Amino acid sequence: MEKKQLKLCPLGMQDFQEIIQKDRLYVDKTRQVYELTHGASKYVFLSRPRRFGKSLLASTLHYYFDGRRDLFKGLAIEQLEKDWVKYPVLHFDMSSAKNMNKEELESELSGKLTDLEAVWGQSTPDQQKPNQRLDGLIKRAYEQTGKQVVVLIDEYDAPLLDVLHEDTDLPVLRNVMRNFYSPLKGCDKYLRFVFLTGITKFSQLSIFSELNNIKN
Repeated sequence: MEKKQLKLCPLGMQDFQEIIQKDRLYVDKTRQVYELTHGASKYVFLSRPRRFGKSLLASTLHYYFDGRRDLFKGLAIEQLEKDWVKYPVLHFDMSSAKNMNKEELESELSGKLTDLEAVWGQSTPDQQKPNQRLDGLIKRAYEQTGKQVVVLIDEYDAPLLDVLHEDTDLPVLRNVMRNFYSPLKGCDKYLRFVFLTGITKFSQLSIFSELNNIKN
């Protein structure tokens, strides 16, 4: 009898689409994805050490909310999901914002916002601060599609890990990130789902003090 060829492991791959299209081994976690996105909480936070698959999960959520049913063929969620609605997705990978001072971090955030503004339109001249631009992005994406927006923030705490035990730099960088994330509360009615990953518990950094309804 012919032996079945084993799939290769997706070494170094964190993009769900790449894993599926290259036919790499994928442990089906999409039933949990469905349950997570149809639970009682709109805001979900996942804390895990490095190399625990947080980025892959965020990527999987991105393609799911993008309505990419073709990528989920044969997986549990293909049968569970009946509608496959395409939502606007704002995906931020904060792992690129490590080892930065205040000015560098603000520039990095600006670059990420600029990339998304290329899709959803530029902010008005009176919306130049990162939090104002994020607020504008969420509202424009909602207005243009008529669908609530999905916000994915992978490694939310990456800009702060290197200064976690410093008295000088931590408060400065924390304020930058707290300000950046602040629209998530005020834009609640425009949001379908918010998912955050990180290494540290969000309660340790007091960045989301305004969000009192995060499911940990």
